[in-house]
Order: sequence, then structure tokens, then C-alpha cells
Amino acid sequence: MRIVEACLSLLGLLLLWWGVSAISDPLVLPPPDAVFYALVTEIGTGELWTHLGATLFRVVMAFGLAWMVGVVIGVSLGRIKLLDRWFWSWVTTFLNLPALVVIVVCYLALGMTETAAILAVTINKAPLIAVNVRDGVRQFDPKYDEFASNYGLSFSQKVRSIWIPQLEPFLFTALRTGLSLTWKVILVVELIGRSSGVGFQIHLYFQLFEVDVILAYALSFIVVMQLIEWLCVRPLEKYVQRWRSDGQLAQLQV
Repeated sequence: MRIVEACLSLLGLLLLWWGVSAISDPLVLPPPDAVFYALVTEIGTGELWTHLGATLFRVVMAFGLAWMVGVVIGVSLGRIKLLDRWFWSWVTTFLNLPALVVIVVCYLALGMTETAAILAVTINKAPLIAVNVRDGVRQFDPKYDEFASNYGLSFSQKVRSIWIPQLEPFLFTALRTGLSLTWKVILVVELIGRSSGVGFQIHLYFQLFEVDVILAYALSFIVVMQLIEWLCVRPLEKYVQRWRSDGQLAQLQV
């Protein structure tokens, strides 16, 4: 039922797009059929797969690094008050630092390299993940820590059975928000200093005033990110939340 509703909603959006494009300049907002034709053309030439793959690789690398760094920082600040007092201002400073500034500085420092591109996105997105994780850790229920101490749970058991179930909503919020923002920043990185990727192609076709191709590339990556949500994120979320069906915080293994 939910799939049917989602399809009907998307159909409504498609009809709205068609209607707006019919009363506007097609060079500014081409109709869906023109965008679909451009998409098929790019697929046929193989250009789409090349640039889509390049962007997806950068997203995975940058977000993976940002996730690891952000989780470590968030847990550390959430659990250790001294670190939180000293370094919370650092996190908020980098959180509010414009992505464009970080990208430019990394390119100037390391050159127009793949390393600089991935590092810039990592630096820009790690604070976002750290903020979400820190907020989650600070809301831990102390009674579960007391339980873990009384029963002598190991560190791995506490992480698996005490921390992750409590932190799970914050982790998935950080995951979804981080992924959606990472690929958008990646496009800016590619537009400024890479010779491949969706951002590079958008910049190229912007210079050629071919809006249909720009929308085709944007639409293709939106589809990829939706597939990641449905095929990876949601099954993972369901697996992590399996303890809820038992009405328990977690299945403790002592």
C-alpha cells in the first residue's frame, strides 16, 4: 500500500512538472519527456555510467571517513565531560564553516587532487555527524550503565547491547542527513576542481545552456540515492531495530 501511495505521489509530482513546463520557457524548464530523452542518450553513450560512478565513489569514500571521524568525536564528547567542555566549540566552528571555503582551502593546500576533494567533504560533514551522535550519547539512561557495571559486561557487550540501541535513532538521523548533504557538497567539489563526475557534467552543460541534460544527471543521482535508502539504509535500520519486537532495550549477552 505504501509503495502504491509513493508511486501516486511521484506521478502527481510528474504531472505538476509537466504542467509548469508547458506554461514556461522550455529552455529554462524542459518537460519530463525531454529530460528522459537526454537521460537515455547519456546512458547510450556510456557517459552517464562513467560520471555517476565517479561521483558515487567520492560519496562513499568521503561519507565513510566522515562517519568514522564523526562517530568517534561524538561519542568522546558525549561520554567525557572534560573533552566536551574543551572541544565542543571546535565542532560548532567547523559545523558552521562554509563548505566552499573548506573546498578551496583543501584544493590550495593539496592541489586539484582526489585526496583534496574527499578530504574537503570529510572535514565539512564530520561535525554534522558528531553533533548528532553527541546529542544521542548525552541522553543515555544511567541505569543501563549501572546494569552493565553490576553484571560485568565487556566493552563490546556494552556497545552492542546498551549503547547502540539507545543511540540508534541518532545514528540513522546522522546517516540519512549526512548522505543527502554529502553528495550535494561532492557536486560542488567536482564543479570546482574535478574532470569527472555529475558535478563536472552539470558545469559543462550549464556552459552549453542544456538544462535537459543537467536535470537528467541530477535525476539519475537522485534515483541512485533512493536505491541506497531502500536497499541499504532501511534494511539495516530494520535489522538494528529487531530488539523492539521483543519489548526490550536489547538482548544482553552476559
